[in-house]
Amino acid sequence: MNEIPEFWRTEVFHPLSVHFPIVLLLLAFLFKLIALWSARITWEQGGRFLLILGVIGVWIAVYTGDLADGIVSRNLCDPTILKDHENLALATAWIFTAALLLELIITYVDLFKTRVISIILVIILGAGSVVLSYTGHLGAQLVYQQAAGVFVPSQDCNEFN
Repeated sequence: MNEIPEFWRTEVFHPLSVHFPIVLLLLAFLFKLIALWSARITWEQGGRFLLILGVIGVWIAVYTGDLADGIVSRNLCDPTILKDHENLALATAWIFTAALLLELIITYVDLFKTRVISIILVIILGAGSVVLSYTGHLGAQLVYQQAAGVFVPSQDCNEFN
């Protein structure tokens, strides 16, 4: 008979840490997009704050994903999806990190405060959002199609009695 595993396992830290940066980075893109057409500085500053928090979070998600990789990969039917998910997660982290560096340059170097640079930043954030969304899709495939990191109870669910 299977026993229900402890909840606080290493592979659980990744799904616990990954959802905040997804939301933060997508909202950062939205805020920066709105800031292009809005005269209010609030959108610009809010987008910067969300981008900073999102970049910190995405690197935490990459780290916890690396921790889960060795545990989860042993039980997958198609580990190539995990490798694609991992590679795209790294690409996502680097794209948004580059966007953050550009954002900081725009903010603190007067020479670069132009509308063209702001548009380039929004394009980078948009591309990052597309890669982020597909990375999330692959993560969902791992969980919902291959039960990556998920406890699968027995047919009769005796573990819960």
